[in-house]
Amino acid sequence: MILSNPKFAEHGETLAMKGLTLNCLGKKEEAYEFVRKGLRNDVKSHVCWHVYGLLQRSDKKYDEAIKCYRNALKLDKDNLQILRDLSLLQIQMRDLEGYRETRYQLLQLRPTQRASWIGYAIAYHLLKDYDMALKLLEEFRQTQQVPPNKIDYEYSELILYQNQVMREADLFQESLEHIETYEKQICDKLLVEEIKGEMLLKLGRLKEASEVFKNLIDRNAENWCYYEGLERALQLSTLEERLQIYEEISKQHPRAISPRRLPLNLAPGEKFRELMDKFLRVNFSKGCPPLFTTLKSLYYNTEKISIIQELVTNYEASLKTCDFFSPYENGEKEPPTTLLWVQYFLAQHFDKLGQYSLALDYINAAIASTPTSNRIILYESKNLQAQSLDTADRFINSKCAKYMLRANMIKEAEEMCSKFTREGTSAMENLNEMQCMWFQTECISAYQRLGRYGDALKKCHEVERHSPSKWTTGGKEPQKHA
Repeated sequence: MILSNPKFAEHGETLAMKGLTLNCLGKKEEAYEFVRKGLRNDVKSHVCWHVYGLLQRSDKKYDEAIKCYRNALKLDKDNLQILRDLSLLQIQMRDLEGYRETRYQLLQLRPTQRASWIGYAIAYHLLKDYDMALKLLEEFRQTQQVPPNKIDYEYSELILYQNQVMREADLFQESLEHIETYEKQICDKLLVEEIKGEMLLKLGRLKEASEVFKNLIDRNAENWCYYEGLERALQLSTLEERLQIYEEISKQHPRAISPRRLPLNLAPGEKFRELMDKFLRVNFSKGCPPLFTTLKSLYYNTEKISIIQELVTNYEASLKTCDFFSPYENGEKEPPTTLLWVQYFLAQHFDKLGQYSLALDYINAAIASTPTSNRIILYESKNLQAQSLDTADRFINSKCAKYMLRANMIKEAEEMCSKFTREGTSAMENLNEMQCMWFQTECISAYQRLGRYGDALKKCHEVERHSPSKWTTGGKEPQKHA
């Protein structure tokens, strides 16, 4: 209505706002036309420059958007919204010095706002100026009025953030004293104990650290980090001592998997065979689909691979003939599903070893004798069939797309991913926007195999834009490769 009036038909800010609205409707060409026209008509308007920057940002042209925001700030240096938008793009582009300056301006303009203080402290934290970051956080914390016995989640997170900065600055004693001082006002009690254990280890107070990690294991016996902390605190030197600790914990937590799984990393030879035999039997009997995933990290050791293969192939032969894991056993027979899980494991085992024909034989044998309720799990090993059974499963669709790319079926993989990408844009464009790295890197390999080097190079540049060298190499120049 404003632009229909001949008197205001060339009003720059209104033209720019119309362009912004058209951009939101997906009409990019018209949007740019109106915004540029508005900017020509009123080049001294901070609104026009800000809107032009918003359009550039929507097209991922972040450097250009930053220039537009800076021009807008020359005309209105204290505009909060432009400063916030600029700070977001600066941290997106890892311009940490610029981000610090912008956050300082915001702090000066809004000194009473929590976000102003936190944002400015974060800038120093990212620049590794820990002393200044801690000084700002402590100064801000002292302004917060929180009753001693009241739970305040934001205040709790502020204290934990302070402590994180202390730990990164190697202020271990200060971190421990800090967490103990404010323990009652921290909501995440588990994290408090984890920090205590870590700091006690760093300070060499091993007996206290061991008690903390024992309590953490009692709370969650499946967390591998707690066992690592306990071993370091107890300073166990021999294999027998380490295995003894796991055996004791396993008796205290008979349903826990980790105290039975972790010794498999340590034990060699016959001891490994003994422990692995017990571990496999329990999991096959109760039917544990992710068993192979649990053991996959052992496959760097050829001796352990041989022992696993020997045990499981013997199980299969025995279960087929007498429904026992060994022909010399007596007692209650194994249910038919035990053989199913053994064959499923063998399929994954031989697939990992690159013996694909043998793996396919085992998975087909398992499917042939399987009740319908379990087939979807087995079909995941035969990816396309699993996808056809459950077309709404995002995980299976993603797996299927990955293997399509490895088979150089790029168009089909894009169509598969389009089931879960945003409507109105191509799947490839949306996956790039979301920085879906696995898809992009698989695409690069597929294009390379097909000899489409231009497309592969284009994808490489897209990935590089998502992970600038300053971020991925800690500020150092990346090494040049031939």
